[in-house]
Amino acid sequence: MVLLVIDIQKGITDNRLYNFDGFIRETKKVIDAARAKNIEIIYVQHDDGPGTGFSVGDEDYEIADQVAPSEHEKVYVKTINSAFGNEKLSQHLQEQEDKRLMIVGLQTNFCIDATVKSAFERGFKVIIPKGTNSTFDNDYMNGETTYRYYNEMMWPERFAQCVSVEEAIIMMERNYGTRDN
Repeated sequence: MVLLVIDIQKGITDNRLYNFDGFIRETKKVIDAARAKNIEIIYVQHDDGPGTGFSVGDEDYEIADQVAPSEHEKVYVKTINSAFGNEKLSQHLQEQEDKRLMIVGLQTNFCIDATVKSAFERGFKVIIPKGTNSTFDNDYMNGETTYRYYNEMMWPERFAQCVSVEEAIIMMERNYGTRDN
């Protein structure tokens, strides 16, 4: 099992997100449990390119302090919605014998959805802990409706297994100590 922490970056990690406090709390629980269980954690950052305010060197680009990686955790950069857009990350994940991929991060309807579907297409068993992804209101739906659409209708029983944080931690316990580093 690998835990992917996607795009929890300073420029979009604030109280505009649906259930912001709950999102941070539940995501931290999952990250802390993965660390305690020696599960590989990989962070992914989105880079929109120079001059966008969301690129290498920009404050908004940095991973949010609340969930910052430890020094031994890998960080990959992507320039498209799916984390699989980074070829090195994609190759690393494909080389894993265990094809379970737990995904947390931002935003539900963009990079999380793209990564969930890309992982599914590549044969991964995708696990989404409830409350560990979020998004903003948009012109068509508020953040809660968007979150519920993906987590309760689009992904379950099709692209991903959506489980409680407690169930996700139990799944990690079945995988204790598999990280090589």
